[in-house]
Amino acid sequence: MTSSAAIRSDIYDREERKQQYQAHIRGLNAYERHKKFLKDYVRFYGKDKPAEVKLPVKTDQDTLREGYRFIRSEEDDLDPSWEQRLVKRYYDKLFKEYCIADMSRYKTGKMGLRWRTEKEVMTGKGQFMCGSKHCDEKEGLASYEVNFSYHEAGEDKQALVKLVACERCAEKLYYKKRKEGERSESKEKKKQKRKRSKSHSEDDTDEEEKRKEGERSESNEKKKQKRNRSQSHSEYDTDEEDRRKGKTRKSKLESADREGKDDENFDEYMEGMFPGNG
Repeated sequence: MTSSAAIRSDIYDREERKQQYQAHIRGLNAYERHKKFLKDYVRFYGKDKPAEVKLPVKTDQDTLREGYRFIRSEEDDLDPSWEQRLVKRYYDKLFKEYCIADMSRYKTGKMGLRWRTEKEVMTGKGQFMCGSKHCDEKEGLASYEVNFSYHEAGEDKQALVKLVACERCAEKLYYKKRKEGERSESKEKKKQKRKRSKSHSEDDTDEEEKRKEGERSESNEKKKQKRNRSQSHSEYDTDEEDRRKGKTRKSKLESADREGKDDENFDEYMEGMFPGNG
């Protein structure tokens, strides 16, 4: 049989381990205790190899990123949850007179805007220094009212905000709009050029048609004149032939008359030579 001393020693050891375990557990926060309990459960009751279970942890930064609004509404302020209270405390610490701009994607027409922090207000960033995130120019500053269109919490929103920028960064504000205007102007010029080219082509076609029509008219006129000359020559040749034929007939008649007269003269001549034969 087990002696009473051994039993007492076993009880003491068990109680000591229990106290150590409780002290260890009390020294952990809620999340660490949760992880330990899951790990112990898998170790003693799980059939597979022990595996460390990693659960997603939501930090204050995640809460701010999820619940932050560029401009808070009254409904946001009425939400009593601790997440919204945390977001509101952070929002109230921002200075909302001027904005800080991220112009790294200005060529695509996209720009990020946020309110200034206390440190930026103290250094003059965004008011006495260019409001672009990566520009510290202090000369040639001007204040601009920017119509900020953004997508937030599944909604499309707009806000009119102030931004101080230097000349170089101010050009980035209207870069896309200026480029679109230049492209539109270029397209219009090309359109006008094509229109003029088409007009010139039509004019050239009209001129070519007129030239061809003139050539055809001139050719027809020449043919007509040729036919007229040919007809005139034909009539002239006919008249000449008639005159020639008339002259021939007249010549024959005159020849016949002369022959008649010659015969009469010959008879008279013979009668003169032989007067008694009559």
